[in-house]
Amino acid sequence: MFEAAPDGAVSSRHRRPDVLLLDFGGTLDADGVHWVPRLLATYREQGGEAPAPEFDAAFHDGHQAFGASPGIRSLGFRETVHGLTEAILRRLPDAGRVDAARVAERFRVDAAATAARNLPILERLARRHRVAAISNFTGNLEPCLEELGLLHCFDAVVDSGRFGVAKPDERIFAEGLRALGANGGNAWMVGDNPVADIAPALRMGLRACWVAPAEREFPLPEAPTARVPRFVDLESALASCTD
Repeated sequence: MFEAAPDGAVSSRHRRPDVLLLDFGGTLDADGVHWVPRLLATYREQGGEAPAPEFDAAFHDGHQAFGASPGIRSLGFRETVHGLTEAILRRLPDAGRVDAARVAERFRVDAAATAARNLPILERLARRHRVAAISNFTGNLEPCLEELGLLHCFDAVVDSGRFGVAKPDERIFAEGLRALGANGGNAWMVGDNPVADIAPALRMGLRACWVAPAEREFPLPEAPTARVPRFVDLESALASCTD
């Protein structure tokens, strides 16, 4: 179901966590796969031909531009996915040949289905722990979580687009702990990005669970405390942390 880190960090010396910091994109709406490769896959399904590095650059430029859009803070998940996809595709040479709305809707439907599958687990975790969403987002994470039916599970939401600092900066993790009234001594960070989620959490003395497909190798020297192939397996990993 889950793997302990090679150093045996998930062991009897760990208490059950009081606090969970959860990434959103790639973690709650997918099984450890970030938005870039998922959007790239749907773009390719619609006939897009730009190479991956060019698509990646278009994603980051489009994300920045979309994040500065007027009125973005009120946009829900559907409007966000469609607006971001349009911003990305218009930066690619085959923009006129690929239907951005189809790319966006395929991505949205898949993400919403995964979020719905993960909701019961998230609700159970929220009954046992204080939970904060910590995300590099565009200032409108709360309405997106609300549209997906996830917002009620969180005691705090820290959106980099509102906070002004993005992961892997440790200040955004510290803000999540502060919002939960926690000092981090018994907290976990759960995310799909080794650099943005896992490494900074470990540097801060938090425990960290990496959500990633089983075949993926962790690319950094310091291993996560635990890893799970799907978010639905997180309960088992946390339940193994006993006094």
